[in-house]
Amino acid sequence: MNHRPGRRWTAGLSLSSGASAVLTLLLAAGLRSITLLAAGVLAVAVTVVALWWALAHRGPIRYLSGILAVAAPIAAAMYYIALGLLWAVLLSAALWALAVLTGRAALSAGNPATVPAPAPPARHPVVLMNPRSGGGKVERFHLAGKARELGADVVLLDPAHPTDVAALATEAVAAGADLLGVAGGDGTQALVAAVAARRDVPFMVVSAGTRNHFALDLGLDRADPSTCLDALTDGVELHVDLGRIAGRAFVNNASFGAYAAIVQSPAYRDGKVRTSLRLLPELLTHHRGPRLSVRAGDVLIEAPQAVLVSNNPYQGGDPSGFGRRERLDTGVLGVLAVTVDGAAQAAGLLRGRRGRGLAMLTASEVVIDSESGEIPVGVDGEALILPTPVVCGIQAGALRVRVPRDHRRTPPPRTPLDWRRLSHLAFARRTASSD
Repeated sequence: MNHRPGRRWTAGLSLSSGASAVLTLLLAAGLRSITLLAAGVLAVAVTVVALWWALAHRGPIRYLSGILAVAAPIAAAMYYIALGLLWAVLLSAALWALAVLTGRAALSAGNPATVPAPAPPARHPVVLMNPRSGGGKVERFHLAGKARELGADVVLLDPAHPTDVAALATEAVAAGADLLGVAGGDGTQALVAAVAARRDVPFMVVSAGTRNHFALDLGLDRADPSTCLDALTDGVELHVDLGRIAGRAFVNNASFGAYAAIVQSPAYRDGKVRTSLRLLPELLTHHRGPRLSVRAGDVLIEAPQAVLVSNNPYQGGDPSGFGRRERLDTGVLGVLAVTVDGAAQAAGLLRGRRGRGLAMLTASEVVIDSESGEIPVGVDGEALILPTPVVCGIQAGALRVRVPRDHRRTPPPRTPLDWRRLSHLAFARRTASSD
């Protein structure tokens, strides 16, 4: 088998780093290394439980729980210092992190990335821009002028007078637009994306919003949104999925439960943290808000406190990629549901997918129901009230997205960390020569 030297070297680095992480603790602490690991795990578990108590209670219990959440990791660190082994713990953790990162890099390098199809320049592009989006990025990066220089018709939205952007996009296509672009938030992008998908015209994302989650997962530059305009003249085309909920589109996710109920509060915009802390106790203990049931394929989840349905699944099991979607063309929804009825289940969340309180699924259709006739929903950051049952679906490959030619290519699916495969990759040449 012919392995590239770079991959073989990276696999070897991963194996040696993992071994060094274990040896560091064994050589420095001997049998006490088991005690060190137990102390670390206990500190994390106590911190999670304390945070749950702090969120689910008010008054003295909240304050005491907050103190405990801070004190637990400090106590673990002081224990390591008293043993003179804090350096060993930190070094071992750093080596293990290096082993995981390099191991994933070595295994993923053998999978080809998705190569997007080249696209001709748009003849009559129309770009809708919200001047206030992202704190004024349209003006700060001179997006309107640059788009016009590249041949686009620019429609500047007036935030003081709410406009039906979907109607504007529909009129633009009827007048001959062969590309629709949006410089604005994810909610505005979803409205225009639905029109582009329905009329089968390319869609262009300009990362002028505040968070730009969709732009991030498309591999676009969020620091300089003007680079997104290169797609007008030198672009490639991706076919990505589009989420659907109650007849409308979403490009990122729809949230139900605690978060969706909190963002409905008029006080949330001016005091996010204060409003969340005030409402969470009743929401987490089911004393307030609708009691939900979620059906994703053949799986039924009863009474979750929070549910996130996403247009393609978010990464799980890897903190470095949490909150990101590797692919936008898998044709399935991601489902993340949290059901925590007490401190023990809160601690169980540390087990990830194996924990009872956390469900991570994929499905082509998700139905959220409640005894209430309607429930609060957050769709791409917009607060809505929708009648139950709420049905979420996905349109596979429905959206043609035009991105710059030099965008970050869509990576292959993340390869699970397999130490046996890493060993084979690292020592492949040696084995072949001995035969």
